[in-house]
Amino acid sequence: MRDVREILVQIWTPDQVRGRVNAVNSIFVGASNELGETRAGFMAAVLGPVFTVVAGGIAAVGVAGLSAFLFPKLRDARKLHDGRPEH
Repeated sequence: MRDVREILVQIWTPDQVRGRVNAVNSIFVGASNELGETRAGFMAAVLGPVFTVVAGGIAAVGVAGLSAFLFPKLRDARKLHDGRPEH
Protein backbone atom coordinates (compact mmCIF):
# COMPACT_ATOMS: atom_id res chain seq x y z
CA MET A 1 0.00 0.00 0.00
CA ARG A 2 1.38 3.38 -0.97
CA ASP A 3 1.77 6.19 1.48
CA VAL A 4 -0.64 9.13 1.11
CA ARG A 5 2.35 11.47 0.99
CA GLU A 6 3.81 9.62 -2.00
CA ILE A 7 0.50 9.73 -3.84
CA LEU A 8 0.06 13.48 -3.27
CA VAL A 9 3.62 14.17 -4.44
CA GLN A 10 2.96 12.19 -7.63
CA ILE A 11 -0.41 13.84 -8.30
CA TRP A 12 0.61 17.43 -7.57
CA THR A 13 4.05 17.48 -9.20
CA PRO A 14 4.24 18.74 -12.80
CA ASP A 15 5.10 16.00 -15.29
CA GLN A 16 8.39 17.55 -16.41
CA VAL A 17 9.95 17.39 -12.91
CA ARG A 18 8.16 14.40 -11.36
CA GLY A 19 11.21 12.09 -11.48
CA ARG A 20 13.52 14.61 -9.87
CA VAL A 21 10.99 15.51 -7.17
CA ASN A 22 10.38 11.84 -6.44
CA ALA A 23 14.14 11.18 -6.13
CA VAL A 24 14.68 14.08 -3.73
CA ASN A 25 11.59 13.10 -1.73
CA SER A 26 12.88 9.52 -1.40
CA ILE A 27 16.28 10.71 -0.16
CA PHE A 28 14.77 13.02 2.45
CA VAL A 29 12.25 10.43 3.68
CA GLY A 30 14.95 7.78 3.96
CA ALA A 31 17.37 10.13 5.73
CA SER A 32 14.71 11.39 8.13
CA ASN A 33 13.95 7.83 9.24
CA GLU A 34 17.61 7.14 9.99
CA LEU A 35 18.10 10.45 11.80
CA GLY A 36 14.94 9.90 13.83
CA GLU A 37 16.04 6.45 14.92
CA THR A 38 19.45 7.81 15.93
CA ARG A 39 17.91 10.66 17.91
CA ALA A 40 15.50 8.30 19.66
CA GLY A 41 18.35 5.93 20.55
CA PHE A 42 20.46 8.71 22.04
CA MET A 43 17.49 10.07 23.99
CA ALA A 44 16.60 6.61 25.30
CA ALA A 45 20.20 6.03 26.40
CA VAL A 46 20.33 9.35 28.27
CA LEU A 47 16.75 9.86 29.53
CA GLY A 48 15.33 6.34 29.54
CA PRO A 49 13.08 4.54 27.08
CA VAL A 50 9.74 5.28 28.77
CA PHE A 51 10.33 9.02 28.92
CA THR A 52 11.58 8.99 25.33
CA VAL A 53 8.45 7.24 24.04
CA VAL A 54 6.09 9.52 25.99
CA ALA A 55 7.97 12.67 24.95
CA GLY A 56 8.02 11.52 21.31
CA GLY A 57 4.27 10.92 21.35
CA ILE A 58 3.57 14.32 22.88
CA ALA A 59 5.89 15.97 20.35
CA ALA A 60 4.19 14.19 17.42
CA VAL A 61 0.72 15.30 18.54
CA GLY A 62 2.05 18.82 19.13
CA VAL A 63 3.64 19.06 15.69
CA ALA A 64 0.45 17.75 14.05
CA GLY A 65 -1.67 20.30 15.91
CA LEU A 66 0.72 23.15 15.16
CA SER A 67 0.86 22.15 11.48
CA ALA A 68 -2.94 22.06 11.29
CA PHE A 69 -3.05 25.54 12.81
CA LEU A 70 -0.25 27.08 10.73
CA PHE A 71 -1.18 25.41 7.42
CA PRO A 72 -4.98 25.10 7.32
CA LYS A 73 -5.00 24.26 3.59
CA LEU A 74 -3.25 20.97 4.38
CA ARG A 75 -6.40 19.83 6.16
CA ASP A 76 -8.15 19.92 2.76
CA ALA A 77 -5.61 17.63 1.07
CA ARG A 78 -8.15 14.79 1.03
CA LYS A 79 -10.25 16.88 -1.38
CA LEU A 80 -8.17 16.47 -4.51
CA HIS A 81 -10.73 18.01 -6.89
CA ASP A 82 -8.91 17.73 -10.20
CA GLY A 83 -5.67 16.36 -8.78
CA ARG A 84 -3.91 19.68 -8.26
CA PRO A 85 -3.93 21.92 -5.18
CA GLU A 86 -5.90 25.12 -5.44
CA HIS A 87 -3.82 28.30 -5.51
